[in-house]
Amino acid sequence: MIFTDWPWRHWRQVRGDAPALRLSAEVLSWRTLCCRIDALAGGFAAQGVAEGSGVMLRAWNHPQTLLAWLALLQCGARVLPVNPQLPSSLLTTLLPGLTLDFALDLEDGDCPAFLTPLSMQEKGDAHSAAWHPARLCSMTLTSGSTGLPKAAVHSIQAHLASAEGVLSMIPFTQDDDWLLSLPLFHVSGQGILWRWLFAGARMTVREKQPLEQMLAGCTHASLVPTQLWRLLVNKTPVTLKAVLLGGAAIPVELTGQADAQGIRCWCGYGLTEFASTVCAKEADGLADVGEPLPGREVKIVDDEVWLRAASMAQGYWRDGELLPLVNDEGWFATRDRGVLNEGKLTIIGRLDNLFFSGGEGIQPEEVERVILTHPHILQAFIVPIEDAEFGHRPVAVVEFEPQIAEVDLSEWVKDKLARFQQPVRWLSLPDELKSGGIKISRRALLDWVRSVTR
Repeated sequence: MIFTDWPWRHWRQVRGDAPALRLSAEVLSWRTLCCRIDALAGGFAAQGVAEGSGVMLRAWNHPQTLLAWLALLQCGARVLPVNPQLPSSLLTTLLPGLTLDFALDLEDGDCPAFLTPLSMQEKGDAHSAAWHPARLCSMTLTSGSTGLPKAAVHSIQAHLASAEGVLSMIPFTQDDDWLLSLPLFHVSGQGILWRWLFAGARMTVREKQPLEQMLAGCTHASLVPTQLWRLLVNKTPVTLKAVLLGGAAIPVELTGQADAQGIRCWCGYGLTEFASTVCAKEADGLADVGEPLPGREVKIVDDEVWLRAASMAQGYWRDGELLPLVNDEGWFATRDRGVLNEGKLTIIGRLDNLFFSGGEGIQPEEVERVILTHPHILQAFIVPIEDAEFGHRPVAVVEFEPQIAEVDLSEWVKDKLARFQQPVRWLSLPDELKSGGIKISRRALLDWVRSVTR
């Protein structure tokens, strides 16, 4: 699909009164959606937003967030979506280097003093910047384990390339409906938005409520295995046909139960810098993450995964300039350990996560994959704790299925893991670290484990 205008305007011409967006209280056709975007874009333009303006958008997912996002794009703005949970001290340090002009805060927070606050105003005069797919449109914060987050900057055409690659694998027709189940301040949430726009299908955006209620009428969703487990265990009636799973290993039992209910499951590997998914496959229980999607390239150099793709960010934004992502050879070095076998990529783990215990290297992700084969484990994490004799020892943090009593996993792993890999302590994942579908921070896990094992 090659667009010559904003995607929503294209689909207005092609699909007109067909439903485009299901919100909490209404369904918008493509025609009505364009009218709403025009009016909001007019309101933002009247407040000074122009092509190239940098706008911080601080909001959870709800209908107003999505409409604001599209209207800001139509103004030609460069949008930085921000997690409302980020502390103000971090924003005070981070934002000045991102050369922003405006802040739209839909969560009633304190607008940074150096940004001009915006409000959701609708104006009768429609406003639109010219359609330039190479224009920079988004700044997405990476979740680096150390230092300040970086802002990966993508063009419109990079987001569309990401969507095209994923939809070459997952059927998503104009009669289908993808739930915006992940927040727009994560690249995985943005991926849903751009797949919807690329396909001209439907998308559902609802106020926060239980997942089973949000899924009503949806055919597609992006979930983590824990969420799908809970839907299946609770025997929740769903209209799902396809689920894109991420964030953890995918147990065969899970995909088998889903398949029995007519739900096809896909899994893959993606990065913020590549506008979401890079490799993917229909889940088959094997350890690999599939082959590169169209427009992506992968190679292994000294055990490290190197990537390049049409969906790659233009760079990291700092002080009004783009810092390059690629190395001298034109590739993005991911810091992920991996192997390629017959074109299929297997991720071993983060080079940064590798630690040594008594001289033996332990890759946490390898141990986690074994633990996750236990039928009653939803999530598993291995973190190192310091040890005077061994340097470090592995500790496991796990989440059990609901209503399942804790079992003695130390016995269960004895014939499945090498002795040096076996956790010296097992802890239950605390509620405050459960992420509601978003990747759990290993740094937060490590800090918590240290606090309870002193």
